Amino acid sequence: MSILSKWRKRLHDIIYEADTPAGKGFDLILLILILLSVVFVMLESVPRIDARYHEQLYIGEWIITIFFSLEYIARILTVKKPFKYIFSFYGIIDLLSTIPLYISFFLAGSSYLLTVRALRLLRVFRILKVTRYIGASNKLKRALLHSRPKIFVFLFAVLIISIIAGTIMYLVEGEENGFNSIPHSVYWCIVTLTTVGYGDISPATPLGQFIASIIMIMGYGIIAVPTGIVTAEFARDAIDINTQSCTNCNESKHKDNAKYCHSCGEELNPEPLN
Repeated sequence: MSILSKWRKRLHDIIYEADTPAGKGFDLILLILILLSVVFVMLESVPRIDARYHEQLYIGEWIITIFFSLEYIARILTVKKPFKYIFSFYGIIDLLSTIPLYISFFLAGSSYLLTVRALRLLRVFRILKVTRYIGASNKLKRALLHSRPKIFVFLFAVLIISIIAGTIMYLVEGEENGFNSIPHSVYWCIVTLTTVGYGDISPATPLGQFIASIIMIMGYGIIAVPTGIVTAEFARDAIDINTQSCTNCNESKHKDNAKYCHSCGEELNPEPLN
């Protein structure tokens, strides 16, 4: 293995892997910078803080942007198929979170000010990269996907209940009490079932208040149903915690103790570097 290949592999292990001390340290630094970037964006939106610390925030933005630019270039250089990373979800997020500040540097003039500010707000996309370092997010994602049919059936049942209850309330209360149409009554039922209760419509008759009380009690049970569905799926599925990324195709999500990439067959654990 040439010196260049060794350095590419070492850099790949640091950037893409989380099982080594260097990889964990890099992920920690990256996570801190992501959070700092989001904090800077939030502070910029406060006029009093921005007026006093605008220059410091601007310098901090450039430091973080340069770091993420170097990280983006390093990610491209350390994989054998860079275009797969460039056009992947996280590759696009990495690019979108880096270029707005550069664009604002070249586009000057008051006519572009609003556009530039909107482009710079794209840096908030960096917070999406946080999920890359949370192993349990994959398990939650799988649980949500597996429970999707049940949740759709549940939501459809809630919609039917809302339509029926809304129609009943329209007949019981009528226009004089604010229930001036069935869609408006269905809106009230949905707001009541979800325990939001804006208070813009409320039943006035004893029968309407009785029906509303039943709907409110049902709302507490309805809140618990999707939680139980997702929790059951979450507890059922075991999740692999392998964080290795293939140096050839950049594929991840390998099984624990996997020796070869499940996508291209590339060896995942080549000879160690000295």
